[in-house]
Amino acid sequence: MLKTINVLLSTRASLSTVPRLAASTARKPIITCKRTEHNLFVEDGQLAGGGKKFGDVPLASDGWRHRKSVGDYFIIHPIQQPFETHALSDVSFQNLGIRAELVENLRERGALYPTMYQADGIPAVLNGGHALLAAETGCGKTYTYLVPIIEQILRRKLDGGEREFNTPLVLVLTPGRELAQQIGRVVEGLTRGLNIKSRVLLGGRTRQQMTNPHFEDIDILVSSFGAISKLISSGIYRTDAVRWVVLDEADTLLDDSFNAKLLHLMKRFPFHKNHLQDIGDNIQGTQLILAAATMPSNMDELLGRIVNVETIEEVVSPNLHRLLSHVTQRFMRIKKSNRPQVLLDLVKKDVKRNRPLIIFSNKTPACDFVSIHLNEAGIPCVNLNGDMLLKIRLGQFEKFQLGEVNVLSTTDVASRGLDTTRAGHVINFDFPLYAADYIHRIGRIGRVGSRNDCLVTNIVSNQAEIGAVQRVEYSARTNNPLANVDANVKGIIRRRIQRTLDQSV
Repeated sequence: MLKTINVLLSTRASLSTVPRLAASTARKPIITCKRTEHNLFVEDGQLAGGGKKFGDVPLASDGWRHRKSVGDYFIIHPIQQPFETHALSDVSFQNLGIRAELVENLRERGALYPTMYQADGIPAVLNGGHALLAAETGCGKTYTYLVPIIEQILRRKLDGGEREFNTPLVLVLTPGRELAQQIGRVVEGLTRGLNIKSRVLLGGRTRQQMTNPHFEDIDILVSSFGAISKLISSGIYRTDAVRWVVLDEADTLLDDSFNAKLLHLMKRFPFHKNHLQDIGDNIQGTQLILAAATMPSNMDELLGRIVNVETIEEVVSPNLHRLLSHVTQRFMRIKKSNRPQVLLDLVKKDVKRNRPLIIFSNKTPACDFVSIHLNEAGIPCVNLNGDMLLKIRLGQFEKFQLGEVNVLSTTDVASRGLDTTRAGHVINFDFPLYAADYIHRIGRIGRVGSRNDCLVTNIVSNQAEIGAVQRVEYSARTNNPLANVDANVKGIIRRRIQRTLDQSV
């Protein structure tokens, strides 16, 4: 098993930082429902935890498969304040070994002190061993690996040494283009004035980059996985000098969509327990860093194909796989035919309040419908999905980020890793069928720097969605993490098909 540090249970944070339903003289709601007999309050704390199994806890959504349940609802209320969830450490960046010039760039970006998670994660990366950074969305994992990597680059540059063009020191891989662009902007801000050169590569133009390659000095290369794998194979980018490989949204990169090609690429790097130690003539090892908000149960097996898992220091937040404890989440059981009007009413309220929102659909046709429906109703809405042509897709997310529009209709392509601090409301037009997708979607709000009135609204109209809703409600009622969190959706589907085939034989 991986070596683990439960960072929020360190000497600088007590067990009280883990969301729990403590006894209280005040009658504070945990869950309120249309049918009040299913309400849950803090004073009813015997239902929180207690080892109860799924099926033993009364759920408001138990009867939602019946047609008469239309119009029912339940609401999960916050049990923490935002400042409690994203608590700052009393340790400064300087105390963690970060030099003044880099600290100043952090200050200019509004990061005066590290979060509790960053205060434990940054030293783990600085130590030089492989690291798995596993924590809830929006807690600052990007800084947790970028800051110590940049600090180490600056230390190396003091020793001089020439490198050929297109031979980066750092390779940051992402599953999507928008995330690569976002990380590139963060790198640019953190390295301003530090003589560190970075570049972002995006998929969709790989053939053009292969026929007309760009050659330059480069220290940090951020890329969507599809683009860099081809450009490295063709020899345009060389891996000789890479000393840090980062898999951002590692759970997604390790799933069946990328797995075989990723493992082939990873074989190019001499991963070793200590990346600063020589392991051959003129060869130095490469440090592997993985960042993830969800961890599949077979993570050890997946990583074992790349490195010795015993050498990985796992920095885990106890909030991993938990519902957002500081954000209201409401669930509405409605007819499928009523969804467009319900959505329109919800969006109009946000438009009046000037609260930006993100609407998630499970598939591209529904995502397109939402965008068309809202725009025809006079509400500007930008559309983003993975099936869009690159020339159309590029810049779509930036329109939302820059405030050109306040409504974004998207699929799960925008649920992984994107910094959406301006968003205040997530609407699941389609409820996600997998726990990992729900965690990532609701993680677009309630982030470090987000507004305090964030809200999740779940529209539930399909029979297939109800089982997933019930598991979310069970998690809230028992104060337990979501069960069976696995980001490898393709793997889940493949295994289900195989089981069906086996049973039919």
